Amino acid sequence: MEEWAGGLLALWAFPQQIVPLSFQLHQDLANEFGGEDEWGYRRLTTISVEGDISDARLNYIKEYNQRLKAEKHSGRTTRNSKNARLNDIAEDAVDGAVSGAKKNSKDNDNDDNEEEDDDDAARDDHDEFEKALNAHLDVGSKPMSRATTIKKNSIEIESNDSSAEKRSSHLPKNLMWIDDKVINDWNQLGNESTTAQVHPYQFTTFILKQCIATGCVELVIGKIDDIIIDEESGECNGIIYHPSSAKAENEGLTKQKFELHGDKVIMSIGPWTSKILPDCPISGLRAHSIIIQPERVEEISPYAVFTELKLNKNKFVSPEIYARKDEVYVCGEGDSSVLIPETTDDVEVVTEKCEELFKYVSKLSNNLKNGKVLKRQACYLPVLDIPSSSGPLIGETNVDNLYLASGHSCWGINNAPATGLLMSELLMDGEATSCDISALNPSLYFDATLIYDDEDADLENDEEEEEDPDNNASEDGSYEDSYDDDEGAEEDDDEDDDEKAE
Repeated sequence: MEEWAGGLLALWAFPQQIVPLSFQLHQDLANEFGGEDEWGYRRLTTISVEGDISDARLNYIKEYNQRLKAEKHSGRTTRNSKNARLNDIAEDAVDGAVSGAKKNSKDNDNDDNEEEDDDDAARDDHDEFEKALNAHLDVGSKPMSRATTIKKNSIEIESNDSSAEKRSSHLPKNLMWIDDKVINDWNQLGNESTTAQVHPYQFTTFILKQCIATGCVELVIGKIDDIIIDEESGECNGIIYHPSSAKAENEGLTKQKFELHGDKVIMSIGPWTSKILPDCPISGLRAHSIIIQPERVEEISPYAVFTELKLNKNKFVSPEIYARKDEVYVCGEGDSSVLIPETTDDVEVVTEKCEELFKYVSKLSNNLKNGKVLKRQACYLPVLDIPSSSGPLIGETNVDNLYLASGHSCWGINNAPATGLLMSELLMDGEATSCDISALNPSLYFDATLIYDDEDADLENDEEEEEDPDNNASEDGSYEDSYDDDEGAEEDDDEDDDEKAE
């Protein structure tokens, strides 16, 4: 399930037709079921930062901390001598960066592994530090744009939060777990009145268990092959699937096809939607993520941090950092180079991308650098490929009794409660009354009557075999049904297997 999402909730998410309702429903659910304890619900602050983690900046910081520590042992210095010292360090840092660029990149890895001095004592010197640095390095304190447009998993979003404002280069006082000497500028995107968070896996699991406890819901774990369309009426009245649970495997049922009939069929399968409805304009955008157990978790204050970090003159990276109660979730930018696989089990986790994420955030925080990576994983975001709409698509398709609730992009958890409420209204009352979702109508964007038939599937398989005759592996052409929008795969460190709670 949703082990691969950040769990951020924001009033400035999209689409605005359903976001305010969903944000309030999250609060209502937390109040009713004890969400603070059950799934880590809490309010938090969201900021975006511009930083510099280039070799030049890091060399400067290292020299600065070393000389500051040495001077503390030798006595106080005047402001003039301090400024002279800072200028000397900046010049040395530039020289070191230029010469270091000519060395093998392994030297930089060795530097990363060296123990850095604690820089907390130097925080009061930040203004002098920044002034001297900017005079010698081309990093500047370039003001961040007043517009609060950021990227979340490579998807541009804009905060409409009235509290969003430009601050000084000093980070908030309670954000001590990020080194502000690598930060040039920052903006507040949301405060505790407009942003919150949940632990996605805990939230979805708890809600599912509550549904099953009513006795009205039966959970069947399987891989969907197709939907059933009545030839005479053209209505959808069921699905065809393979069981895929451990129990079904033990009983030898995983190779058998079963039909499950119903008056209404709801497809909520995220980036796998087009596997069944090929005309549906929902695609998958892969993103990698890691979960870190900080060295001192008690010091991790509740923040979601969107970053734009300079690696060198021509390269920037934008990892997202989400502090949870007992861990920190970090995700990277979207990767569209790999097509979505047939099943969730086939999602490829590129270890190098996960290691890069840890390397980047380690340069922002010693607390994270000295922590432990608990999980390395990847997921596919369901992205709506329509310029005029951000998604999701919610409502009945142009096939009677076939409904869609998918394409939530990076806001699947945020908009889940509103989506569920709206779907219940559509199914029980025939129309959605809580929000105007006419612009999210699936029938406006694709034709659900265009589906794959068995001959198309056989032809496609034959073409794949011709392209790769040495590939003897068989595929069942199915995918796993899902209750949430983001689906992915994870790699757990061996030493952490006994710590997994899921």
